[in-house]
Amino acid sequence: MKNVIIRRASREDLRALQKLEQQIISAERPFNDSIRPDNAVYYDLDNLLTDDVSVLMVADLAGQIIATGYAQIRESKSSLKHNKHAYLGFMFVAAEFRGLGINKLIIETLIDWSKKQGVVDIYLDVYDANHAAIRAYQKVGFAKSKIEMKLNITNN
Repeated sequence: MKNVIIRRASREDLRALQKLEQQIISAERPFNDSIRPDNAVYYDLDNLLTDDVSVLMVADLAGQIIATGYAQIRESKSSLKHNKHAYLGFMFVAAEFRGLGINKLIIETLIDWSKKQGVVDIYLDVYDANHAAIRAYQKVGFAKSKIEMKLNITNN
């Protein structure tokens, strides 16, 4: 999309990032009834902005942040061939800008950053019922790998 700049987020973006985080949480509540009804927080944004093993990218359109995503280098389970991997999160595109390839631009930037960190395996989480997100990730090359299952025993 023309005029969209993919750039590293800065401390000056914190308030906008917090608002987008709340939009993600609202969008994901229908997929998970365990998310708090208020005061839910997913990300340690201060850490993502300053940590040496993380990069938080945004899509900026005329000074407005319209999309986000981060990559974080993490230690892998000892059972895996790779010692470390990149984990992607805070993957969000504002509703009015979806379907324009912005998510792909952010993911490609995060993949390039991950390669520079010496990482070749990249993971992310997505709700199984979030079909639109799954399709978007599959378009970029991701494949389903593992499904997390949950049981709430409150009424059992």
